[in-house]
Amino acid sequence: MPSIDEHGPKSSWADDILDLPPPSVQVEGNTKTLTEYSYDDNDKMIKIISTFRIEKRQVPKAIALRKGWKKYGQSVNDAPGPNSATTIVAEDVTMQFVTVKDEEDAEKEDVKKKLLDQAKGQVKCRICREDHWTKLCPYKEQLDPLRTSLMGDDKEEENAGPVATGSGGKSLGGSGGKYVPPSMREGANKRGESMGNRSGRDDAITVRVTNLSDSTREQDLQDLFSPFGEIVRIYLARDKNTGMPKGFAFINFMRKEEAERAIEVLNGYGYDHLILNVEWARPSGTQS
Repeated sequence: MPSIDEHGPKSSWADDILDLPPPSVQVEGNTKTLTEYSYDDNDKMIKIISTFRIEKRQVPKAIALRKGWKKYGQSVNDAPGPNSATTIVAEDVTMQFVTVKDEEDAEKEDVKKKLLDQAKGQVKCRICREDHWTKLCPYKEQLDPLRTSLMGDDKEEENAGPVATGSGGKSLGGSGGKYVPPSMREGANKRGESMGNRSGRDDAITVRVTNLSDSTREQDLQDLFSPFGEIVRIYLARDKNTGMPKGFAFINFMRKEEAERAIEVLNGYGYDHLILNVEWARPSGTQS
């Protein structure tokens, strides 16, 4: 039986590494070529050529300072950068640490968002007509004093003078300030008085507002113009086919001074992300 000495001692992997040529690095412009040697599974020496592109990037000062640290131990003589024999360069992995509290907060935010989405379109601010509660209106400080002052002026006028009277000299309301429907007032059964103006509005105390948004409704105009005085009628022009607003409307006031004040305040006023144009309505048949 042959002995082990006849074939000689078996070489170790450390001896194989020592027999390999050392790796070489060549840099040409922005290209770096690394040549290495190793053995494959069949104990054959293979040559590995790796090509890298050199890029210059701006990094935080902490990273730049860390790259300038001196190497120590067995890597004290290594060149700058990672050593392929001891370091594997892989893609950056971004880690995000999520705690149980963060998950609970995220669930609460999702529930709150769903409730807000459900309430969207149902809740409308009385000040700026946007989809939020009136007490949370961001324009409350700018618009609320205006509305309050207008309402205060109306109350002063009501306390200072009597209620406007109709053609018969009686109040439009009933005795003692009670409200009387138009159908029960004096002259309600008379016919032929409105034949000259078939549109149903008095041009002398009617204002025309233009540059309205498509989402404007009659109730929006009622809320916008009612602080200036009593409104008799609101006509919002709509398309006959689609039913969408055309962008203009007519507001009929009870008194001329109320219409004048509405024109003075609201002409050029920003409403629903648009600038309103409020003016006296022209006589019927002359609207441009």
